[in-house]
Amino acid sequence: MDPFFSEWLNLLVRWFHVFAGILWIGSTWYFTWLDRQLQKAPEGVWMVHSGGFYLVEKQANPRVDPGKLHWFRFEALFTWLSGLVLLGIVYYAGGLMEDSAVSPGAAMGSGVALLFVGWLVYDLFWMSLAAKSPVVGAAVSYAALVALAWGLTRLLNGRAAYLHLGAMMGTIMTLNVWLRILPAQKKLVAAIAAGQPPDPLLAGRAKDRSKHNTFIILPAVMTMISNHFPTATYGSEYNWQVFAVLVLVGFAAAKIVRDR
Repeated sequence: MDPFFSEWLNLLVRWFHVFAGILWIGSTWYFTWLDRQLQKAPEGVWMVHSGGFYLVEKQANPRVDPGKLHWFRFEALFTWLSGLVLLGIVYYAGGLMEDSAVSPGAAMGSGVALLFVGWLVYDLFWMSLAAKSPVVGAAVSYAALVALAWGLTRLLNGRAAYLHLGAMMGTIMTLNVWLRILPAQKKLVAAIAAGQPPDPLLAGRAKDRSKHNTFIILPAVMTMISNHFPTATYGSEYNWQVFAVLVLVGFAAAKIVRDR
């Protein structure tokens, strides 16, 4: 590919990817904050923005017009798709998978497989009885993520390992939205529209996956910006240990923000 064209393509796709990610992460954290505030003030939350005053309330017995609902879903899809395009045109076509313990083709195949195998393992685990305790589930998930980081840094070069860990976490977040959160929300809306009580189990599952996404966001973003700090992160001889520590820092930061 012509270097001039490649650089412009990289710039435009990355620009789109960052903007879509801002929209997705922003709406995720806004609703996380809003839900927390409504627990403290069930009568509603007053806000002011751009000269307008708003009262937001959580309805116990809503009457839903499905045609007037706004679904926050395409932000996630476009962030993920543009991320995949970047992975292909910048990293795979740019020789990212060289200097791995396996051939570039095998490295690319392993990286792509990881995105979906990672989701499958995560989803099956969190649907199992073993994950009924959030604390136990979080501990097992963290241990599995660190073990995966250890393994990837031995199979792939450090940069590729970090980027694929981030891509896997982004895939988990996106599929949480499209395969677990949105279907549950649609069933809740359909029940309310039919005059039936919404299933609290569906609401709980959707909320749990949304909560997971708020914790995954910070480690995923960290892997993206790690490209700018090779000495401290993927290029370090302790790269998987650094990853493990920074994931904990991200989880702790998410916990603080969620609980404030």
